[in-house]
Amino acid sequence: MSPAPLKPPTTYAEWAELLDKLKRKEDDPGVIEAMHRGTIVWQSGVAERFSQKLIDTINARMNAAVDKFQKDMQRTNGHEGAIIQALLFLRKEFGFLYQAINLPVIPEKDRSRYCSLVREQADKAQSSLEDSAKKDRTGKLASIVKKHKVNNF
Repeated sequence: MSPAPLKPPTTYAEWAELLDKLKRKEDDPGVIEAMHRGTIVWQSGVAERFSQKLIDTINARMNAAVDKFQKDMQRTNGHEGAIIQALLFLRKEFGFLYQAINLPVIPEKDRSRYCSLVREQADKAQSSLEDSAKKDRTGKLASIVKKHKVNNF
């Protein structure tokens, strides 16, 4: 049985609670659905605290995803399937976090700036992967990294 749908947040306290769930990776599908249906009065003070909490949460999830990816890559032993799986996990997480920060409740000018935080991190990760793959003389890793881009979400 799936859990009851989460109540869309309307106050800073409700948003903070929901963002804590997001940070702990509790019920990601339910949390993101509630976030996209949530509202908040965008006024001075609340807007700054909300934005900071959201960005801190997204950054924590991005850092955790990159750490997991690095650990997964160390365990691949060069196995193509394991490398692809690690890349796809990272891409999925970047895509999810892009969705999580692209909220209708955020004014458009701020929203595009917030979305670019996730996009830029994904682009940096892809660029770094392509650079490291150049060290593989067979070209196999470079091919895998280009076919399974982590910034293609």
